[in-house]
Amino acid sequence: MIRFRLDLSDLAATSFAYSPLQETVLSLRMWAGHARRFPALRDTFAGLRPVFNRLDHTLLTSLVARRRYWVPDFLTPRPRTSVPDIRRELDVLRATDPAVVRPGLEQTFLPLGEPVPARLTNAWDDPSRLLTDIADALEAYWEQCLRPVWWPRARAVLEADIAHRARVLVEGGADALFTGISSRLSWTEGMVAVQRNGPRSSAPTDIPIDGRRLLLTPSCFADGVSTMLSSQALPHIVYGTRGLATLAERPEPPATSQALERLLGAPRARLLTLLAEPASTTELAHRLGVTPAAVSQHLSILKAAHLLERTRHGRHIRYRHSALGAALCAPHPVRE
Repeated sequence: MIRFRLDLSDLAATSFAYSPLQETVLSLRMWAGHARRFPALRDTFAGLRPVFNRLDHTLLTSLVARRRYWVPDFLTPRPRTSVPDIRRELDVLRATDPAVVRPGLEQTFLPLGEPVPARLTNAWDDPSRLLTDIADALEAYWEQCLRPVWWPRARAVLEADIAHRARVLVEGGADALFTGISSRLSWTEGMVAVQRNGPRSSAPTDIPIDGRRLLLTPSCFADGVSTMLSSQALPHIVYGTRGLATLAERPEPPATSQALERLLGAPRARLLTLLAEPASTTELAHRLGVTPAAVSQHLSILKAAHLLERTRHGRHIRYRHSALGAALCAPHPVRE
């Protein structure tokens, strides 16, 4: 068990972020024998198999432990911003001290009784080269497998989770926040406890935050909560995101009223109805089966009519219907 000790200022500084690099690394679990843990993602990743097989997939799958699907800490550096750019995250990975590569790999596999895969030990003599090869393989995997179609939908799920957690914190406080994330996460008297399912039990490790800021990161590839393997790492908790099942759904146009369609036209009526929850142009295009350019044109018209609100989240713009737009979408009784 890991226990993070927070004083009042540490609790106030606790924040959320998601990480494209983290999702890229943790998604390797889908190819390393752990896909059964994530049934909502299996069909999508099965469709990506031909592309994945053209990559250096032996190197990529060798980074995941078979028994507990651990991954080396140095592959998932703690996000430095709430919405990091994966290229900057890859730059951080490439700048990792080569001296931590071998210990990080050994710490991932050996406590589980697994040997470090030969694909990795064969490069012991040149850890800098191994680090570069890993970063290059992850970048190719991101660009060819994840970024084009899967990431826009996954990003929407992660952002929706963070928005939900923020509401829970405001409405229910720290106890509701932490216990709502997972049954393996608890909050008692200034302590956040993470129950880790390691290969053997051990005495609790108490880690003071001491102004280093506890970071909470949702993931599509976590079935519970976890933290870094090293107790010396910056305080960081990864947890399973809400809404993962929506990634398995086939997008269907939302139902709209005939009156709203007559007023706005069917495409804009469907678009406005979808925006009961915030969404980006890319997400909306996927849901409606149209191009992002077509969505942008409709959004501009709806925004000019004061039916939408627009907010920026990092580099991304998200839309949601305004009070007027919500009123138009609300069901109205039929008068006889």
